[in-house]
Amino acid sequence: MNPRFFPLFGKIDTWIFDLDNCLYPASTMLFDLIDQRMGAYIQRLLGCDIIEARRVQKEHFHRHGTTLAGLMREHDVDPHHFLDDVHSVPLDRIRRDERLAEALGRLPGRKIVHTNADEPYARRVLEALGIGEHFAEMHDIHAAELRPKPNTHGYHRLLDRFRVDPSRAAMVEDMAQNLRPAKNLGMVTVWVDNGSERGNHAHHPDFIDLTIADVGEWLTELLGDAS
Repeated sequence: MNPRFFPLFGKIDTWIFDLDNCLYPASTMLFDLIDQRMGAYIQRLLGCDIIEARRVQKEHFHRHGTTLAGLMREHDVDPHHFLDDVHSVPLDRIRRDERLAEALGRLPGRKIVHTNADEPYARRVLEALGIGEHFAEMHDIHAAELRPKPNTHGYHRLLDRFRVDPSRAAMVEDMAQNLRPAKNLGMVTVWVDNGSERGNHAHHPDFIDLTIADVGEWLTELLGDAS
């Protein structure tokens, strides 16, 4: 390990990664396709136009953490039906990431994906990136009992399910708000500041330990020379 990072990561044995706009670049705009499908789903559900659907979608996201959480609470939407529908997107915007795959292969310890998406979609994305073999464990929205990040319930479920010591865990996430619970539990927090979230880390320095722009680049630097 690069000595510069040892004070933060020297004792880490569990690495928890978000999926969308984190393990792949936000610039791929894959989530835009999901966003569009969510809007279309709401249009059909409410019989409204796209402008109203967009307003409802974003209101639920900001009020409840995810669009799904709001739709379940206020419109009794079946989460399985919703997730199957909005995740039915092509993955041709995703490219294999050999640098990330190589770095994850060298990274010691357990590697877990913690996502507000569901596992079938997450597995598809990991395979498209060529990194599926490095993630034996997956903690999706169903494992979190449909209580999305940043709700602390899902974090506690993850820690219990995989017997994770939070003082020996690091969480990597592009949504800064999702790092606050991790920090409160004792994890090291890494914010992927790649433009997927509005604002900047100056507004929340107390719960972010490190800010990076690209996971593969950071892991390569963290691990040092492969030779």
